[in-house]
Amino acid sequence: MTDATPAVKPTKPAGPFSAWELGLAVRYLRAKRKEGGIALIAIISYVAIALAVMALITVMSIMAGFRATLLDRMLSFNGHMYVSGDLLRSPERDAAVARIKAVPGVVFVTPMTNDQSIVRAGGATTGAIVRGIAPGDLKSMQYVYDSLTPAARQSFGQGDYGGDNILIGKALADGLGLRVGDPITLYSPTGASSAFGNLGGLEKAYRVGGVFTSGTSDFDQAFIFMPLEQAQLFYGKESVWDVIELKIDQPDRVEALRIPVQQAAGQTGLVTDWRDRLAAFWGALKVERVAMSIILGLVVAIAALNIISGIVMLVKNKTRDIAILRTVGASQSSMLRVFFLSGAMIGVAGTLTGLILGLLFCLNIGSIQHFLEFVFQTELFNADVYMLDAVPALVDPVDVFWVTVWSFFMSCVAGLIPSWQAAKLDPVEALRYE
Repeated sequence: MTDATPAVKPTKPAGPFSAWELGLAVRYLRAKRKEGGIALIAIISYVAIALAVMALITVMSIMAGFRATLLDRMLSFNGHMYVSGDLLRSPERDAAVARIKAVPGVVFVTPMTNDQSIVRAGGATTGAIVRGIAPGDLKSMQYVYDSLTPAARQSFGQGDYGGDNILIGKALADGLGLRVGDPITLYSPTGASSAFGNLGGLEKAYRVGGVFTSGTSDFDQAFIFMPLEQAQLFYGKESVWDVIELKIDQPDRVEALRIPVQQAAGQTGLVTDWRDRLAAFWGALKVERVAMSIILGLVVAIAALNIISGIVMLVKNKTRDIAILRTVGASQSSMLRVFFLSGAMIGVAGTLTGLILGLLFCLNIGSIQHFLEFVFQTELFNADVYMLDAVPALVDPVDVFWVTVWSFFMSCVAGLIPSWQAAKLDPVEALRYE
């Protein structure tokens, strides 16, 4: 009886990106200085990518922070949606206001007037916009309301026809040398109406009841708040509104609320939103964001290109190794993957390091700023100018995702180019002069 010899199971070839390819790629990156200084070049490439990714995340987060803060303050002052048109002169006006207040998502509904006026105080003359607003609606402007003293809030609107106390911006008060309690003279080009008709240009002295800050110096320089009833009387607009201003819980949802608000306002009401009134400003912010992203994206690409020089030198120094591996059965694709992994690992490590450093910097930017101010004994960020006590930084997960993807992609592209050269190397030619 013949013993059956057990069949030898054929060895399964290693698949793509196997352990030996990964191990060889790591070994090549740790090459000594006498073998071409590949490790030093790899370190330089790693540091360059990390710094570029950190800079991109930091700059985009700071720009997003400034954009969100500025937009928040502008919207707090100006409102999110507006209703104008024939509705404001219609007998159905009050009923429409009640319907608009009942729309889900609408937080404040504020009727107001806006009039150009000449302002005189202490021998100085300037122009300003007088906004007539009901005293109870001041709360709709968070930054303005929070900046007022309790006495200023209480006195605003007290007296006949709203009284004579008005609120002026801090920049305007500083320019005219005014303090709370000082007199200020306003000039109305239209004048009030009387039994003898319109009185024409009307001049009246008011009292500075409070000084506000809106967080935006341009608004603080240009606006004065007057009780709505007093503004209607002084500017000859008895029972007239110029606009109905709306605040909603989520300003980004204005598009979703336009139809419900339009239905509540009726056919005679014209509904617009902040995107219409701030179209130029909003467009400029978007263009700036795109332009800065492209510029900094190119910086990341340039940093990733350092990988090419390192892998080219690695391929040149490992020509004999490539030839031997090819002769013992390694395929062209295996050689490509080995050197591709070497370049990709540099990019991945640099990207992850830059990502961590960028996030840590943005999340602690206030502490870093105050530390630097303490060390250098100087004010890096003037709160009086920017109305902020620290540099704002808003980390957008979408921005972080695309920065990471872009850095990974450029690192892979940079590693692929010299890897393709290594894959096409002819082992016979490589060993000819060995």
